Amino acid sequence: MARIGYARVSTTDQDLETQLAKLKAEGCEVIRSEKISGGSRDGRTELATVLAFLRSGDELVVTRLDRLGRDTRDVLNLIYECEQKGAFLTVIDPHVSTRGEMGHIVLTVLGMVAQMERRFIKERQRDGIEQAKRDGVYKGGKARIDYQRVLELARAGVGASEIAKAVNCSRMQVYRILQPAT
Repeated sequence: MARIGYARVSTTDQDLETQLAKLKAEGCEVIRSEKISGGSRDGRTELATVLAFLRSGDELVVTRLDRLGRDTRDVLNLIYECEQKGAFLTVIDPHVSTRGEMGHIVLTVLGMVAQMERRFIKERQRDGIEQAKRDGVYKGGKARIDYQRVLELARAGVGASEIAKAVNCSRMQVYRILQPAT
């Protein structure tokens, strides 16, 4: 029986240290962590690794349920997958575990609250962006590709593959930039 910790933050500028310290204090022998959105399981390789290695009697420990996921159905599916392996899920704050029936009910409610909170966050973000647009201060997201450089290289006769390497993007992105210019 192993206690396996899982920590997650949504963005690279957020800090995992508090979660890691709590998981260590709970006696987790193994702790996996990642910096990725909890909106879905896509790209969450550390979570997939934890789930793949859970054995009967093991316990998956997270500091809060929203660290596991922000979609009720996904959280319930994760709990189900743990149970199918004979493993348990324990949330530190508030302390709830799937070892008892009451824990299932509480985790279902907490999963719904996490999903609702995510919707509120997105709604506030949308409202903030709309207000910033009305105030004329919204400039949009930071450009990840130097469009001017792509166009310059294309005018110089450089091929799409070489342009993609030069600006560190995919060929498809190069084609999308060049499409309106042609």
